[in-house]
Amino acid sequence: MTDTDGRPAAQVITCPTCGSTNRVPNAARGKPTCARCHNPLPWLVAAGDADFDRVAVDSDLPVLVDLWAPWCGPCHMLAPHVEKAAQTFAGRLKVVKVNVDEAPRVAERFGVRGVPTLLVLDHGGPVARQVGALPGSQLERWIEGALVQSAAGRS
Repeated sequence: MTDTDGRPAAQVITCPTCGSTNRVPNAARGKPTCARCHNPLPWLVAAGDADFDRVAVDSDLPVLVDLWAPWCGPCHMLAPHVEKAAQTFAGRLKVVKVNVDEAPRVAERFGVRGVPTLLVLDHGGPVARQVGALPGSQLERWIEGALVQSAAGRS
């Protein structure tokens, strides 16, 4: 099964706790947990113009949006840290990667002028923005601060 833009509508994620495989849809309510051990699963998906709202805006969890481009060196340096953040913040954050060359409407919607640009969204509303690559530890601190802001906005 594929989404409207040809990407898989779900992915198989291996649980980092018990090693079992789980099918996780790109767009769903709640947060994914392992069917075997019930621990939170890292949720890292790609989205484009056609499915961004369904994948990112409609998420119950805050969403880290990584707006990147294949020709961008700093984007490639940041990518492993973004992937690690999906694992570190499993159950608290969904990570959505958006290739700005393939999704110009999403980039325009958020006024992206340079890549990488990171956004933390809460129900589609921006909570935090970072332009440029960050080292892994700084990225985690930045995300943690954005999650605190997001939680404060909900109360």
